[in-house]
Order: sequence, then C-alpha cells, then structure tokens
Amino acid sequence: MLRKNLMKKEKQENPKQNFATRPPVVVVLGHIDHGKSSLLEAIKDFKITAKESGGITQHIGAYQIEEQGKKITFLDTPGHEAFSQMRSRGVKVADIAILVIDAGEGVKAQTKEAISHIKKAEIPFIIALSKTDKPEANPQKVKRELVQEDILVESMGGKIPSVEISAKTKKGIPELLEVILLLAEMEGLKSEPKNPGQGAIIESYLDSLRGPTATLLLIDGTLKSGDIVATPSAFTKIKSLENFQKKSIREAFPSDPVIVFGFSQAPKVGEEFKVFPDMKAAEENLQPQIKKKSISIIEVLEGQRVLNLILKTDVLGSCEAIEGILDNLPQEKVILKILKSEVGDINESDIKIAQGNRALVLGFRVKIGPGAKILAEKEKIRIIIFEVIYELVEEVRKFMEKITKPTEVRQDLGKMKVLARFFAEKNRQIIGGRVIEGEVRKGSQVEVFRAEEKIGQGKMVNLQRSKKDAESVSKGEECGVLFEGDTRIEDGDVLQFYIEERRKSEL
Repeated sequence: MLRKNLMKKEKQENPKQNFATRPPVVVVLGHIDHGKSSLLEAIKDFKITAKESGGITQHIGAYQIEEQGKKITFLDTPGHEAFSQMRSRGVKVADIAILVIDAGEGVKAQTKEAISHIKKAEIPFIIALSKTDKPEANPQKVKRELVQEDILVESMGGKIPSVEISAKTKKGIPELLEVILLLAEMEGLKSEPKNPGQGAIIESYLDSLRGPTATLLLIDGTLKSGDIVATPSAFTKIKSLENFQKKSIREAFPSDPVIVFGFSQAPKVGEEFKVFPDMKAAEENLQPQIKKKSISIIEVLEGQRVLNLILKTDVLGSCEAIEGILDNLPQEKVILKILKSEVGDINESDIKIAQGNRALVLGFRVKIGPGAKILAEKEKIRIIIFEVIYELVEEVRKFMEKITKPTEVRQDLGKMKVLARFFAEKNRQIIGGRVIEGEVRKGSQVEVFRAEEKIGQGKMVNLQRSKKDAESVSKGEECGVLFEGDTRIEDGDVLQFYIEERRKSEL
C-alpha cells in the first residue's frame, strides 16, 4: 500500500518521467511453524532458521535472490501472533504475498489473520502448501478449508495460484519462483531510478560500535553514500551502504534492502524515509515524539501491587512486540510499569534506575555491560536475559503472581455441641462435648453460637480424646477442648471450628 501510494504520487507530479521495471518485493506470511523461514532457506541457501531461537523468527528480515536473471526481494515476517503489527507493515510495502500453510495442519488462527492483511493491502498472493513430503500432508483438504475464507485456488476453478512445496526436498521451489516472476510481470512494477531515494524502515536497532542502525527497503529512486535521509523520528548522512549480507555497496536501487547506520537515534519501524537536499531540511522533517503515558499518572487502587520493569532489546521490533504482550497480561491485581524501554545492551544507567525503583531488568537478545554487571551484583538487582519472547513473558507472569497479595481462605471443619464445663481461668476454659458435624482439629479457630446466634470467638489451644492429646476428632466422638477467648461458654452452646489459609492469588 505504501509503495502504491508513493508511485501514484510520483506519476502525478512527474508524468513525463521514464519509469523502469523494478524487482518485486515479496512478503512471506503464515502461521507459526508452518515453514516460512524454511521456505526462504530453501529458496536461497541462506541459513535463517539456524539463527533463530526456538525456530521462531523474532523480527523482520529482508533478503534478495536472483532467478532467471531477475531479482526478487523477500520480506521474512514473524508468524507468532505477537507480531501482528509487524506483519501488517510487511504487507504494506510488498508487491506480492506468499501465504504459507502447512499441508498437514491446515488453516490456523494466524493464517486467517494473514489473509486479512493481504486483502486489506489489495496485493496479489500465492498459496504455498508446505511440508508436502510428510505423510499427513493433505493439500486438497487445505484447499477446501480456504474456500471458507473466500479463497478459491486455480486448481479448483479460482484465480489464486497455489504451489505444493517441500523445503526439505526442494519440491515446488522452481515453480513458486516462476509464479512470482509471472505475477510481477502482470503487475507491471515500475520505478524511476533517477529520483531521490525513498522507502520504508524495515528494522531498527542500536549497534554497539556504529550507533543507531536501520534496515531500509528502497521503494523508489536511488540511494547512495553521501545522501541525507530522514524519517519523522531520525536522520543521518549516509557514510556507507551495505546490502542484506552486510557487504558494502556504492548505491542501491528500487526494491533493494540496505543497511544504514549513524542515525541521530534509532528510527521507528514502519516509518517512511526520504532523501533530503541538506541536513536542515532533514531536521525540519522531524516530528515531535509522542510520549508514552507517564508512569506517574497510572492509578494504583487499594489492594493492587506494582511490578516495575526495565526492558532492553536487540531491535525496536522486539521492543514493540514485547510491550504489546505485556500490556495484555491481566493487571487487576498487579500493575506493570515499564520504567524504561529501549534498544541496546544493559548499562549502569539501567541498574541505577532499577535500584531507585526496585525494578526487574529484562534483556532480550542483549548483553550486560561489565560495569552494569558489577553494580547489579553489588546492589542485588535482578537481571534476566532471554532469547525467546514467550519465556520472557512467562517469567514476568511468575513475578507478578509472586508479589500478588495473598488471599485469606476460610475452611469450615466441623461443629461440636458443648456438654460440660470442667475448668475456667481468666481467658481459658476446658470444655467437653460431642462432634456433631465434620471434624475438629487442634489449633483451629473457634466461633461460639448460642441459640444459633454468634456470641463470640476464640482459638482451640489443645484437643483431647479419652484424656489423651489428639490432632483431630471426628463426627460422633466426644472430646475435651482447651478454648482460649473472652467468651464464657455454657452447656448447649455450639462451637464452629475452622481454619484460615493464605493462598497465593492468580492474576
């Protein structure tokens, strides 16, 4: 959608310009573990899966291949439901979508979500039925399921192309690439290479050596060293360009993914970038930052606890995803306050903030600086580093449950009817009776009832049966009770025995 808007605007402003054919940008979508990364790995011997913790792609990557002398750019988007916004952005800058569906599992929740994104973007797409080498694969069944989503593939009389593939055996990969090039030709994808470069921020992170760095997808024009680029949140003068394999290049052309470093700060993922004539114009393009809700105005109600967090991640996309999941955790009993959330390794400043606010420091795919580690050990600040988002969220949930205010749960045990009083001194009495309901236990709490009206309460100090100490006495048996309390018990009274337990609350 972003690409179409830019090209439409360009044609309106410059109708006489000569637009050249450009490579298609393809976004790969689908449910978690349905084979998206494995597909890209099969297309280009580029080991993606080996780099991803738990086999889950954690943020958007851009990769480029050459087929039949023509380039194709792929956007690999995460399949986990936590990355809905990132997937949506991926579709908006793409020309063609590949919807990967496990031929054995069929249409799942994120499959339907991906279909929704594709339809909103109004771009052509291909159904890739993956893992067809497995015995449980049933492509025809999946095609029938897709009919329920208003998708009719070509083999069933529809217009949507589908390809049966196997990343393991490479089955269907050549056919898939051929369909991509065919759709690209039918779309008539054009660009004007002579224009100043413009496009979208695909990923953004803080490089410990080179500073704020971003992956840019060039949508139109040419980008080269010395160009001044800016987004609404950051700007830089390009010192050098790198392709997706981090190899230096002189210039980039439409549909190329490139890496640029040295931004004034890490630009936001999904922002549009443009080339400006000078630094002044670039700075004027900056927009006031929208600040998050101040933690000072978060209202904490009676009975609620607060868990302060400091979050440091590898890239902004991870930051966004983690914050989104944490925000969806139940917070009726424990409120989460993210005091600091940014890209980069954990440093001494993070530890000092944690110290002053008794906060938990969470790191996602980052390192702990030497100074920060020493200070954290000295001040006993808890730091936890994670490689998988699920594990981070689960650990936060455990901490929330740990600090919830325990609830007092009453458990009624039994009743005893008083038959005799044997001794009374100050606030203690020895009484005898018969258990008429349940059981009575040593150490339990006691409520005293007379004519069905509660007149007092106390505690059982000791319990005897047949003049011997006992831990409990059951219904129908007689016993002696050492009662402690201010109420004077009389024959005929009924004692209700109960215990109170402190139980950890759930979120």
